Amino acid sequence: MAPLPNEAPVGIYLHIPFCRHICPYCDFNTYRGLDALIPRYVDALIRDIASHPPMPAQTVYFGGGTPSLLTPVQIGRILDACRASFDLDPNAEITLEANPNGVDIAWFEGVRATGVNRLSIGAQTFDRKGLRVLGRQHEAADVISALDAARTGGFDNLSLDLIFGWPGQTLDQWRRDLETIASLPIEHCSLYSLIVEPGTPMADAVTRGVLTVLDDDTSADLYETAMGTLATAGWAHYEIANWARQPEFASRHNLVYWRNGAYAAFGAGAHGRIGAERFMNHLRPLTYIEAVESGTSPHSNTEHLSSKLQIGETMMLGLRLLEEGVSGSAFAERHGVALHDHFGPQIEELSGLGLLDWDGAHLRLTPRGTLLANDVCVRFL
Repeated sequence: MAPLPNEAPVGIYLHIPFCRHICPYCDFNTYRGLDALIPRYVDALIRDIASHPPMPAQTVYFGGGTPSLLTPVQIGRILDACRASFDLDPNAEITLEANPNGVDIAWFEGVRATGVNRLSIGAQTFDRKGLRVLGRQHEAADVISALDAARTGGFDNLSLDLIFGWPGQTLDQWRRDLETIASLPIEHCSLYSLIVEPGTPMADAVTRGVLTVLDDDTSADLYETAMGTLATAGWAHYEIANWARQPEFASRHNLVYWRNGAYAAFGAGAHGRIGAERFMNHLRPLTYIEAVESGTSPHSNTEHLSSKLQIGETMMLGLRLLEEGVSGSAFAERHGVALHDHFGPQIEELSGLGLLDWDGAHLRLTPRGTLLANDVCVRFL
């Protein structure tokens, strides 16, 4: 229920910044050519985790970068450190992001044996032209093979990431991707509209006229097509960019974020928030490693969050939950003020415009509000 109370168990985020290839659209904290650092980085992660004050935790998430570059032994050591330092729920959701190439049944079996029980596989698209535009180094067949190998390796909770709105994408190409998703034996999917971030190779290609981005109306058409297609196929659209085949397969770790819960974070460039303190770690893997090895804080900066900012973030994050929305009672418990008392003018105005629905207990985006979610959420900051 959004927002979570302050005493709720935390999520644990683990950033693995290594990649064999950097995709041209990616602006995450990733590095290629540093694989030789991985063993030392894993040791630093474990030491960093061991230094964290003990507290209850409900989820673990390996993000990247490419966490699937780690061996099962390395993943197991990191998870053992989490269990030793945190009161980790025995039934915790433990997710690992994986590329569809470079993994096999033996790797999946080994990872499953460590306690990882959910995979998020980066498909991005099943269209060959789209894969080339996005700079991906796999084929659609590799995604299918990875799903089959993961199933054989013991996984029964699989998610796919896809990107829509890439330069040159047509509605028919997107429909085929959606039909493929609906037909695959997966439990979850995340569909992200491409954002061409400044400083990326793709942004440079757009500036030089090599690529042309889709206009906002076309991207909105693609998003509406996704909502309609997956609704017809019976999927639950529980968050702006996320669908689950059944409600129990919603991403429990990401729900911690959307419910404005606390999360511990480890690794180069990782962001965390405990209480009113938000921090970010050093971006460069070697800088992070050396800080941990020397016994100094790996945080590059920290920020104290004001009550006003925490309330605004509760709204910005919680409204992304399309079915759940923001609970009035949970809001009052967390922030000490009634939701409608604090945001009455915004609620009345946006409800009058057909963008929000307030039933006296929950505040939710309407279908029209979902298409304009960014414009709606910014009104609460």
